[in-house]
Amino acid sequence: MNIKVAILRGINVGGKRKILMVDLKAIFEGLGFTNIITYIQSGNVIFNEEKETSSIELSAKIEKAISERYGFEVPAIIRTASELKKAVSINPFLQKDEVNIDRLFLTFLKNTAHEEYRLKTEILDFNPDKFSIKDEHVFIFCAGKYHLSKLTNNFFENKLKTSATTRNWKTVMKLLELAE
Repeated sequence: MNIKVAILRGINVGGKRKILMVDLKAIFEGLGFTNIITYIQSGNVIFNEEKETSSIELSAKIEKAISERYGFEVPAIIRTASELKKAVSINPFLQKDEVNIDRLFLTFLKNTAHEEYRLKTEILDFNPDKFSIKDEHVFIFCAGKYHLSKLTNNFFENKLKTSATTRNWKTVMKLLELAE
């Protein structure tokens, strides 16, 4: 079986674009996925698929099913269990002494950032908040509250020209645990 993680953008935030997890699970069952686990209300789904399908194809399939059912667009970003494990292992902020994981976040990008956009973004400074772009991920350290940071999904989507969604580090670690 191929274990995958779907990270959905912008559902159940502020009472908008509401999708019950039981209904989300039913959508995934209807798409033929098995061993489906949802984690918290923000749109995290761990599932198995019988065949190997590209992340882009899976995203499109899930996005279409949600749009047909609810009438609104929800970006879906897909990672395999091994891709998620690799992302966790390369977080540059975990290398720091006594890092507070409550200050760490991971922004998942739908596609690898084009080099030109990545280079233009990497030179920006939002001290004391910091970020590092690696492959299809942006690792974030927020000195204060994330919701007060300029390092938002919209910021990275605008700068890197790809869909993005962010999870706190505790959620990332729980998703990895559920996917292994």
